[in-house]
Amino acid sequence: MRVVAGELRGRRLLTPSGNDTRPTTDKVRQAVFNALDSAGLVNDTVVVDLFSGSGAMGIEALSRGARTCTFVERDRVAVETIRANLAALGLVGRARVVLGDAAKICGQLGPVDLVIADPPYLFEAWETLLDSVSAATVVAESDREIPAPPGWEVARSRRYGRTVITWLHRASSESNG
Repeated sequence: MRVVAGELRGRRLLTPSGNDTRPTTDKVRQAVFNALDSAGLVNDTVVVDLFSGSGAMGIEALSRGARTCTFVERDRVAVETIRANLAALGLVGRARVVLGDAAKICGQLGPVDLVIADPPYLFEAWETLLDSVSAATVVAESDREIPAPPGWEVARSRRYGRTVITWLHRASSESNG
């Protein structure tokens, strides 16, 4: 697996061994970040990568100009892989790695611009997770479209093989006050 674009384009990424993580394919990462770039949602932003796995999504954001990224992952092997990737790419100063449960930690991270969430496919606690998010935009990866809970709107949804990317935005009444 490699960084798709940006200042680190083509650099290799380590992936955690075993079957506990499901790395996002290069094709999906490229599609997601091309759309985020077009919408002006990456450059100079504060990003959170929940359920980070190898850290590929957050690293892609950093490569494309995000100011900082916090990686939240509960698997210790994956956390060590993220740290190794960040060190190898010279990104340690722009990143923070947190070992723990994403739904519990997310609300403690302070203001962020963009949340990328790639939980296990059987994850069902989307409403709880989104309630704890401070960002106005969440890009969610799953095996199905994520229904918008109260206060959120599905902006778009796109299938890539078995993967569905759902873009959620805070409902306009909430973002205005």
